[in-house]
Amino acid sequence: MNQNSYIWRQPEIVRWSQIILDSYQQLLNKKIIDSNNNPGEISQALFNAPFVVVSHGIQADPIFNYGNQAALKLWSISWDRLIQTPSRLSAEPANRATRSSMLEQAATKGYIDNYQGVRITTTGKRFLIDQAIIWNLTDESGEKCGQAATFSNWKWL
Repeated sequence: MNQNSYIWRQPEIVRWSQIILDSYQQLLNKKIIDSNNNPGEISQALFNAPFVVVSHGIQADPIFNYGNQAALKLWSISWDRLIQTPSRLSAEPANRATRSSMLEQAATKGYIDNYQGVRITTTGKRFLIDQAIIWNLTDESGEKCGQAATFSNWKWL
């Protein structure tokens, strides 16, 4: 059994998956996945989706707090390592200012929907993401709690 197969079952991940989906739908007025199922099924569907979904919290140097199976595979990283990694490390130092600017734009506008940028895996492989959507996350009480990104288009450089 895949070492990550249990992750979507954890209550905090089920809750976080709902925050990701609800925030996306609220800001973009569309669904990222079919969310007419129960919370556990939604969490499983998001974790196993064929496209990348990642998120980070609101720390001064935000730490990843979610990455679905596609993200873990793309970045060549385990769940346990991902959730200890500052999200800025997903970009090479030369690309971090551009990444930071994009996150600020999303924070101000609520989301951006046509982001393109270069990222790097934990093994040093570079890839270009295209047509990424980045959006702000708000919890059940409407408080900002992070940002998320999704994309299905990338190419190795």
